[in-house]
Amino acid sequence: MTTFKYAAKGPGGKTVEGTINANDKSEAVAELRKQNLVVVRVDETSGGGSTAKAKAKSLGSGSLFKVRPGGSRQEIVIFTRQLATMIGAGLALLESLDVLTEQAETPSMKMTCERLTQEVRGGSDLSAAMETCPKAFDQLYVSMVRAGEVSGQMDVILARLADYQEASDNLRREIKSAMTYPVISMVLVLGITAFLMLGVVPGFRQVFDSLDTELPGITTFVLETAEFMKANWILCFGGLIGSVIGFFAFKKTERGAWMWDRFVLRAPVFGPLARKVALARFSRTFATLIRSGVPIMGTLDIVADTAGNRVVAKAVFDSRESVRSGNLLSEPLANSKVFPPMVVRMIAIGERTGSLEVLLEKIAEFYDAQVKAAVKSLTSLIEPLLISVMGIIVGGVVMSVFLPILDVVGKLGGN
Repeated sequence: MTTFKYAAKGPGGKTVEGTINANDKSEAVAELRKQNLVVVRVDETSGGGSTAKAKAKSLGSGSLFKVRPGGSRQEIVIFTRQLATMIGAGLALLESLDVLTEQAETPSMKMTCERLTQEVRGGSDLSAAMETCPKAFDQLYVSMVRAGEVSGQMDVILARLADYQEASDNLRREIKSAMTYPVISMVLVLGITAFLMLGVVPGFRQVFDSLDTELPGITTFVLETAEFMKANWILCFGGLIGSVIGFFAFKKTERGAWMWDRFVLRAPVFGPLARKVALARFSRTFATLIRSGVPIMGTLDIVADTAGNRVVAKAVFDSRESVRSGNLLSEPLANSKVFPPMVVRMIAIGERTGSLEVLLEKIAEFYDAQVKAAVKSLTSLIEPLLISVMGIIVGGVVMSVFLPILDVVGKLGGN
């Protein structure tokens, strides 16, 4: 038997240190996990401390912070899934972080893993270490890890968190795929129109003047517009770019963001889709946090912050005050007019039966399916709509150019 010195997190997140006898490190970790402990470090009593100190020294060097800790969404999802797998398989937390540091593919993710390793080795909780890397781990992530530390179910919480991230990323990809086609199509429409108005139409002025015939109204309008755009192209493009910059600057203000979020929910075509996305995100986040053991008031704060829409966030914040007073959550949500009756009633049933997280997951699954169906129908609707817009613009320009020529040809044929 070998004596191992360990550090672990007990119930309530309290740090526990001591020694344990086992045949090897894996057996020591397994025995500690049976005691409902989250193992942070297990070392042999001979020589283990010097290795840890050497690692801490290397991680504490100035080169650690040349790159800011961070990571892409995909990297964080992989990190979460692998950390859950290793902890569930019996690896100590520090050993798992060392492995993740070695296999990190980008400098920012490597710095994140090194920062976590350094903080945890220095005695910090994993959740506290993650708070030092806000670019990589948001409030929801940190709160769920803290709940895992308190409950002693770190691997379960991390696996649940990875499921949540993967589902959220799938939803985000669905929305991005729905928006990519119309954006590219609109850019092509504007590009073709600018090319015709600046490079093609102005060249017909001399041709029309030589015809000595009265021009149709549409031809006159297109010619004058094209000549104005060509003479003032800097002003036109500057105004367009300025309008875009002004719009995004206004949207960053509190009033502008509120107005934009309210408009998004009420927009004729994209409004229903945006509402379904917001409801899916609300339900999934709420269910994940409740199931992970995060207190209800903290859950409502996080759900409001991650709602992605200020109108939805305000409804959740208002419901928080009602819950603090001892009332049901479903009552203020129903009064907000943001949540559909089906969602409100299912939440009310969940509160009465004690199965709120189960029904919230059902709501999230329902709206996920709704979003996929809406994206598919929206894509099929936008394609012919944009083709029609392109046809009207390009066809109108072409018709305005050829109408006088056809008129002259008709007169010559009559003579």
